[in-house]
Amino acid sequence: MRVQKKTKLLIADDDPLVRDAVQKILTMFGYEVTAVAGGEEALARLTPELDVVVLDINMPGMDGFEVLRRINQRELGVPVIFLTGAGSMEYAVKAINLGAYDFITKPIEDLDLFRIKIERAVEKRGYVRQEWAYRKNLEQEVRAKTSELEEKNRLLKAYGENLEVATMDTMLSLQTALEEKDVYTAGHTVRVTQYAVSIAEAMGVDSEEQEVLQRACQVHDIGKLIIDVSYICKPGPLSEEEWEMMRKHPLIGENILRPLSFMNKELTVVRHHHERLDGKGYPDGIGGDEIDLLTRIITAADSYDAMTSRRSYRRNLSPAEAIVEMNRCAGSQFDPEVVKVFVEMLNGKGNPASAAL
Repeated sequence: MRVQKKTKLLIADDDPLVRDAVQKILTMFGYEVTAVAGGEEALARLTPELDVVVLDINMPGMDGFEVLRRINQRELGVPVIFLTGAGSMEYAVKAINLGAYDFITKPIEDLDLFRIKIERAVEKRGYVRQEWAYRKNLEQEVRAKTSELEEKNRLLKAYGENLEVATMDTMLSLQTALEEKDVYTAGHTVRVTQYAVSIAEAMGVDSEEQEVLQRACQVHDIGKLIIDVSYICKPGPLSEEEWEMMRKHPLIGENILRPLSFMNKELTVVRHHHERLDGKGYPDGIGGDEIDLLTRIITAADSYDAMTSRRSYRRNLSPAEAIVEMNRCAGSQFDPEVVKVFVEMLNGKGNPASAAL
């Protein structure tokens, strides 16, 4: 093997004759050699640039075994070769067990074998450096890929949020356009949303659930987009056939929203906002615990606004009359606790229509 230039070795031996002889041999092999007389000095000269350390075992002050332990603690990955006297094989075994790369008996008689041992140690050092470089590059690549992935996730999240906002804006525009075709229903969605969110806040519903409720309220009547507008604006009671079609709007609304994965929770509220606690609502006729709290809240808010809004075929109830009706239907149509909170909220304001503002 051709030795590369500037391969650095460190030798520590308290015997000056041995130290000088080994240094001359290693220099002859083409290595850059630093020679020291003891363990403490060897540790002082220990740097990551070293390729191999050659240690005598029996040195005064700090022996070779202790030097090896301290070298290992620094985790530099520098191979250590021990020099051991003839007949000291038990030392050699102990050295290997402590992590020494190899050992050489002295006096050194076989220069070819000595050279091979040194070259193999240098090779190992090269492999260690390559592995460390590989790991470092891999860590850098992982960090770079992680950072890139985080940035993509951030952009994707921002895109998703913008898409959600754009979708909701579109839905609200359609809902508003539908309501404005009938003067009697104009503003219904805004008022129901305000009422419902205020009820939820008063009942201690957490912010995430309030957000779900708010979105559900904003699109709860979106299914009416498919219903013939003449039904909605009809100046009189609906026929049984027309009423049957109108009662499908919660299901239609759910189907419209189903492709929107970010509105998964809202689907249930939209589908069930005309259900009743006694099971006499539509479209599924569920009741009691089958109806979740958010749906119970929007049911009360939606019904109150419907009662207090004028229709072409009937007069609207006053806020006081609507409250009486809400209390009368508590336990059958409405959740009693929701009605209690809602009524207290309405009675605490001078103008019930602005109770949720």
